[in-house]
Amino acid sequence: MTLLPKDIVSILDQNGIKAADLLHGMECDRLPDGGFSESYLVLSRKHLHIFRGSGVTKEKTFSGYAAGRRKAAGKPEQEGSGDWAWERIPLERLEAVTIVNLVASGMVVAKEKEERVIGVFTSGHMNQAVRFAQAFDKLKNNEPFEAFEIDGKSGGASCPTCGLMYPEEGRPFCPKCMKRHAVFARLLSFAGKYRLSIFFIVLFMLLNSATGLVIPYFQGTVLFDQALAGNGAFAGRIGLVIVIILAFRTLSLLFGILFGTIIAKLAAKVAFDLKAAVFTSLQRLSLDFFMRRQTGHLMTRVNNDAQELQYFFVDGLSYFIVNAMNIIGIIAVLLWMDWRLTLICLLPMPLVFWLVRTAFPKLWRLSWRRHRKVSALNSIISDSVRGSRVVKAFGKEQMEISRFQQANDAFSGAEQRFNKWSGTVFPILNFLTQAGGILIWAFGGWYVMQGRMSFGSVLTFVNYMMMLYGPIQFMNNIIGWWSNCMAAAQRIFEIQDAVPSVAERPGAVSLVTMKGDIEIDNVSFGYEPNKPILKQVSLRARPGQMIGVVGHSGAGKSTLVNLVSRLYDVTEGEIRIDGVNVKELSIASLRRHIGIVSQDIYIFTGSIAENIAYADPDCRMEDILHAAKIANAHDFIQKLPDGYDTEIGSGGYSLSGGEKQRLSIARAVLHNPKVLILDEATASLDTETELQIQKALDSLVKGRTTIAIAHRLSTLRQADYLVVMDKGTVVEAGTHDQLMANEGVYRELVRKHDEALKMKGEIIA
Repeated sequence: MTLLPKDIVSILDQNGIKAADLLHGMECDRLPDGGFSESYLVLSRKHLHIFRGSGVTKEKTFSGYAAGRRKAAGKPEQEGSGDWAWERIPLERLEAVTIVNLVASGMVVAKEKEERVIGVFTSGHMNQAVRFAQAFDKLKNNEPFEAFEIDGKSGGASCPTCGLMYPEEGRPFCPKCMKRHAVFARLLSFAGKYRLSIFFIVLFMLLNSATGLVIPYFQGTVLFDQALAGNGAFAGRIGLVIVIILAFRTLSLLFGILFGTIIAKLAAKVAFDLKAAVFTSLQRLSLDFFMRRQTGHLMTRVNNDAQELQYFFVDGLSYFIVNAMNIIGIIAVLLWMDWRLTLICLLPMPLVFWLVRTAFPKLWRLSWRRHRKVSALNSIISDSVRGSRVVKAFGKEQMEISRFQQANDAFSGAEQRFNKWSGTVFPILNFLTQAGGILIWAFGGWYVMQGRMSFGSVLTFVNYMMMLYGPIQFMNNIIGWWSNCMAAAQRIFEIQDAVPSVAERPGAVSLVTMKGDIEIDNVSFGYEPNKPILKQVSLRARPGQMIGVVGHSGAGKSTLVNLVSRLYDVTEGEIRIDGVNVKELSIASLRRHIGIVSQDIYIFTGSIAENIAYADPDCRMEDILHAAKIANAHDFIQKLPDGYDTEIGSGGYSLSGGEKQRLSIARAVLHNPKVLILDEATASLDTETELQIQKALDSLVKGRTTIAIAHRLSTLRQADYLVVMDKGTVVEAGTHDQLMANEGVYRELVRKHDEALKMKGEIIA
């Protein structure tokens, strides 16, 4: 919970209530009439304490509002209002504490003889409120629960520096306040595995540059002041000078070819490793991570961002080192030749550095904005392509074009703003850097006219200046390169640092064999705080039993089986398999023993054999044939153009719903699980196909603990036990005959089911 203000702790202490006696609490920040005021609800062993502050305001600065934080900057933090109205209610007088959802807020309602509101809060405190109500229930029922800490630091959900909300819950990372050099340093750590290749690239680049540095001296000073003028060691030896120049150019070319070849090989390796690293990190994350994000966004991160980082390792890092060395070397030569001219040509540099420092943050933000827009554009393309059947069926091609056009316009605007800014900054930088060359010709010509410098020396100086433009131009363009690479690195690190909501505990138990004894004990779960999908659900499936779960749509049936396979973690209660809490089991061993046949079937791009073998890629062809025969899929597969080698999925042979379902069952047979989950496995199929699927399922469930969900109740009449769910709770349980005799919810479902079948029969007739 949020820490209690010190003056509230002091009030409790003065009345003999120590910090150790406080069990749980929460902060409320609203009033029932709509104003804002601080109040706290605290549970002790015998009382519910309510502290209401005296200060009331008409507005509230939320933790995620940066402007409000800036206005409050410099003001001392206040521990509380200092004047608290204290009320305490004996727990024996309270029957219940419940949370009521409102628009962007909620209420805490206590029930004594009558219900009354004891606290109102904004939605940011919803998690606290739910935990507070749960703590009250456990305290009333004498159940153990974790008490909160009065002292210590609260993590918070927003950046303590700028106040912006953290993008990822549980990950205290602020993109705005992130230290850029920290991202760069972390990125450099990835270069360790490529250090040998990068070393040779840098070595050959330096040799290329070193041989190139000699050429201007021979083309200027040696050729004009010695060979042509008849003075010095090369007097009259024009041919030798030209041969030397050609030799150095050839060496420079050879070194260039060598580092270019290494770069080409390294580029492919880096691209492969980076995409593999991002994709591996994605596979580590929980299902809810993917449910909260669009496919196009994730595809952009795997492809585009990995490509940006490839440029960092292959082109950026090595060229940055070499160009930095070139700049140092060339400036050293220029200073040696004439320090006055060198200082003159460097006069525009302070202005260049100021412009770089000013432009860097702006380009960073524009690069982020462009990424978001292209991700949204990719998501629309993905939706339109994947949902092309629905688009065509409803004739919504023009609507999709309009959606795409809007996203494309937004991306185009972001791209134009980025290009406009970079297109303005870079020409200015180029003009400033090249202004030094103009100054050299002016002052160098004056030196020649005064006899203070030879024409060959001036020409050599100018040639070195021209060689300096390339590295400086690279350093100018490094702003855009740096912005893109660091933004891409930041997005990739977000994926790599993301904490899976379903995480395997250290020392998790690995089940070599599983009996299939499933206990669901008082399980509650919700995808959002205070919006429970399941409430205190309990059931038992003994080894080899078939449990049927029935109920209206939205009753929580599919959510229940998702918890059994631990796609999500329960909010309250426990799920035990063979007496072990599923949270204590290793995820690999749990999923190895659980098979799922769902109504949502996904066919991967590849052959039919590869799709069946997805459950066990190392299986033999005989195993695939056996699984297909049990699933009643062998006959239709043999009739396909290439049999088991027929390509299906995206761009391949199109299968019917029943054929896809039988492939899904064949996968489950090959997986050979001890626990089988059937989630509407015969939904949306015609009667004849359903009978074929049902025969395959009858073969599949033999000897396995099975939890079956079905709207067609006829498919569950052979179940050993039936559980009837309604609005997230178990309302009835028993065998088919027992439930029919009860004349309750199940019998009503059966009656409506039979009426629907009769109507269907009349229509067909």
